[in-house]
Amino acid sequence: MKYQITGKQIDVGTALQTHVETELGAVAEKYAGRPTDANVVFSRDGNAFAAEATIHLSTGLLAQASASDHEIYAAFDKCVAKLDKQLRRYKRRLKDHHKERVEPVEMLAAASYVLSGAETSENDEPETLQPMIIAEMETKIPSLSVGEAVMQMELAGAPVLVFRNEKQDRSLNIVYRRDDGNIGWIDPDQG
Repeated sequence: MKYQITGKQIDVGTALQTHVETELGAVAEKYAGRPTDANVVFSRDGNAFAAEATIHLSTGLLAQASASDHEIYAAFDKCVAKLDKQLRRYKRRLKDHHKERVEPVEMLAAASYVLSGAETSENDEPETLQPMIIAEMETKIPSLSVGEAVMQMELAGAPVLVFRNEKQDRSLNIVYRRDDGNIGWIDPDQG
């Protein structure tokens, strides 16, 4: 598994890097079996340290967690405990959905934009109807089944997930969390 361990205005020493690799490796191997890479970012949050960890699995799932504490090791350990809980909770579902999958999930590159949310007053007319782009990033759209997409969305704690549907000629689909707590699925018409 590839590790990317960084610190925002924090020096991440070799002892902390070794601790991160040992603990994340143990959790990933225990529940996932085939992790591909992990990103860990440490930062300061006032008097506390914050740790954010993301594990990418070959099944296309993305497990994320973050935690903070007054000590950097304790913050990371809390973060790993959250990842452990997420992966343990979905272990059966992971096995059921992915036991036939032998190849890693195919990812389609796409552009992702952050648009300005600046509001104008009632009397002001905007100069153009085109929104102002604040940031442009690259994102990946996974090729998954609907069940895998729902599981990925729940693991990531995201409100919405765009994916290519493996079962239906790889059309773009969307799953999202509804206000009533259920999951919605948008499947465009193929005709």
